Amino acid sequence: MRRLGQILPAPFLAAFLALMLALQSGALAQNVQTVTAPDYAAWENVAKRAEEAVAAGRASSVALEDLRGQIVSWRSKFKTAKNINAPGIKTLQAQLSALGPPPATGVEQADIAAQRAQLTAQLAKLSAPVKRAEVAYSRADSLATSIDKIIRDRQKNALVKLGPSPLNPAYWSAGLEAISRTGRGILNEITTAWASPIQRADMQQNLPKILFFLALALILLLRGRAWMERFTNAIETKMRTHGAGRWITGFALSVGQILLPLLGIYALTQSLYATGLVGLRGDVVLTGLPAMGLAFFAALWLGVRVFPKAESVISPLTLEPAQRRAGRLFAGLLGLFYALYIGLKAVSKFDNWPDTARVVVMFPLVVVCALVLGRLGQLLLAHVRAGHSGDQEGSYRDGLIRLLGQFVIAVAVVAPLLAAVGYFQAAQFLEFPTILSLALLGFLLVLQRVVAELYALLSGNREGAQESLVPVLLNFVLTLLSTPVLALIWGARMADLSELWARFQNGFTIGKTTISPTIFLTFAVLFTLGYMATKLVQGALKTSVLPKTRIDVGGRNAIVSGVGYLGIFLAAIIAITGAGIDLSSLAIVAGALSVGIGFGLQNIVSNFVSGIILLIERPISEGDWIEVGDKMGYVRDISVRSTRIETFDRTDVIIPNTDLVSGTVTNWTRGNSVGRAIIPVGVAYGTDTKLVEKILREIAEAHPMVLANPAPGVVFYGFGDSSLDFQIRAILRDVNWILAVKSDIRHEIVRRFAKEGVEMPFPQRDIWMRNPETLTGAKIVPKQPPAAAGPGDDDADDIPSRLPDETDLNADGVAAEGGDA
Repeated sequence: MRRLGQILPAPFLAAFLALMLALQSGALAQNVQTVTAPDYAAWENVAKRAEEAVAAGRASSVALEDLRGQIVSWRSKFKTAKNINAPGIKTLQAQLSALGPPPATGVEQADIAAQRAQLTAQLAKLSAPVKRAEVAYSRADSLATSIDKIIRDRQKNALVKLGPSPLNPAYWSAGLEAISRTGRGILNEITTAWASPIQRADMQQNLPKILFFLALALILLLRGRAWMERFTNAIETKMRTHGAGRWITGFALSVGQILLPLLGIYALTQSLYATGLVGLRGDVVLTGLPAMGLAFFAALWLGVRVFPKAESVISPLTLEPAQRRAGRLFAGLLGLFYALYIGLKAVSKFDNWPDTARVVVMFPLVVVCALVLGRLGQLLLAHVRAGHSGDQEGSYRDGLIRLLGQFVIAVAVVAPLLAAVGYFQAAQFLEFPTILSLALLGFLLVLQRVVAELYALLSGNREGAQESLVPVLLNFVLTLLSTPVLALIWGARMADLSELWARFQNGFTIGKTTISPTIFLTFAVLFTLGYMATKLVQGALKTSVLPKTRIDVGGRNAIVSGVGYLGIFLAAIIAITGAGIDLSSLAIVAGALSVGIGFGLQNIVSNFVSGIILLIERPISEGDWIEVGDKMGYVRDISVRSTRIETFDRTDVIIPNTDLVSGTVTNWTRGNSVGRAIIPVGVAYGTDTKLVEKILREIAEAHPMVLANPAPGVVFYGFGDSSLDFQIRAILRDVNWILAVKSDIRHEIVRRFAKEGVEMPFPQRDIWMRNPETLTGAKIVPKQPPAAAGPGDDDADDIPSRLPDETDLNADGVAAEGGDA
């Protein structure tokens, strides 16, 4: 801008600035979102009421839940309002950034200062509603958190509250009185309605409807489940011959074992309602009847699926037929007891039973449920024992089933004790959620089988369905999706789950960047597209473009690998940029990580850099025959960390790239396959050396793999211990055949030497026998003391004479004339 001011005269500069500001104002007017601002006056009333309720702490949990719902609704509005004027604010911030910071010293030009002031004022005006929405959002979030804390504290206090003991005989009469009062109330409602002539007339008028629904209910309740079970078993028993399709069909039909009885319950309720004799208490019972029926019939269905009757049906648990029969019985009993628990809970709440009556009536139910839970836990442990012996380690799945069985048995022991002492809420919290959790886990087992069968049906590979990765991943997703249901079973509120989901959608902040599911999905999609594009370009280069050039195979592979690394890097950059992730705030962290990588992962980084050097310089290429240390073989793959060579033993050796860059590497086929073979040859002493040289030269020149130019050479190399040493040095057309060529030449050498009478040498050694008399059994003659030396015999007595048996023998047992002692 200063340079612009120096180039243009002042009037033109003023006109230019005015035009820019006008265009800017028009652009900002288009960028400002016309979003209706929240009604902050109405919000203030709701917020004050919530703050008073939180401060007092006396409102009921139901009222607090309703108030929290209103606050969450306002919070979502404020979250939307925080994005008001976002494009205009971004544009103004970019323009202020382009102007740069005000000068620290000196006076800024008037036109630049005026523009900066105008942009700052506009930014403040557009940011005002955003700031107000942010403050209101923070207030609403804080109020919702406070209400959640109050409700959770109440739930926790209820669990640890000590109430009346059901074992106290003084409370038994209260329980009997509560049951009789509820029974009398229902009977009084029926008799009162029957006493009314109008009700009787209506009942007579609805008699056909009543009879029809009643007959339908009896048929569906008494025979519907049995029909569907028989039909399902008939289909599933032929599963082994008809495959996954028949099993899935049988499974779909088995759901009718739940649906048909539920339709019967619906018909029964309609029949009873049509009589007109149902009062308030009867309405409570009939309203809870579908849930009770669902609990019972779903438990029966799960029992049959987890503990099948037919031997041909694969069971998810390894149990004997008697154990499976017991499992079905226990599952049905748990469903029946939980259905009774639902009905008693609804009736006790409607009639406002006192705590003494409620614990007395519910305690037998808690005890019988505990007994059945204990037997189910024993069945789970029996499955683990049947799966492996005591000295073998079981699978991870069996380990989880063992823990589940132990937990169920512990609950079966602890829950009745807690209820007997007086902690009835804690007993209920332990026992009945455990029943529902077992039902959920059994349903997951059934769904896992469904996934395996569907995969077998689609892939046509029934044997590999259990071992394939796709069903495992799908089962993991199903398990992950079941966690919210499990949380609700164990006392979590829908508000808690919705809060977690809201937090998840908001994401988490790293520096100035917020990572949310939307950003993550955008990053994943863009990176996947970039990765796929990179693979397509690599495939086109490898199969269509590079084969038509004169680049060797190693160079083509290096180009393809380089394009892959570059494409992945660009895909990551594009994905990060497209997702709006700002990595500038991570510069310090990245610097610290780079230092840590430099020290802690220096070997990996060194191998990575060495791999890049190998791909660029290409001292070795795929297909080259190299020798590194004591390893020799063909290069099969060059990656950024290591290089894989295939030895002549057909084994793969992984060599770090650092060894190939900083060490000594012999490349036998770099550039071309021509190479030299050196064959050492030894002949006996006394052989005509010129004749040997002539024979060796003729043999080398006659081999078809040896090049004529340059011609092979024969070198008289030296004098060995037992031989005269020669070397054949020949250039081969293809060094890959060096072993075969050496073998052929050596065969020909043996043949020609035998024909020409040239002797092949062998090592010769002298054998000294120090005590031969021990072998022959001769008498040992003691050594005489040395006599006085005569004239001229100074050292005669110091030299031991050689015995006749001390013979120098060669390897053939012939007296040797010389050799090494």
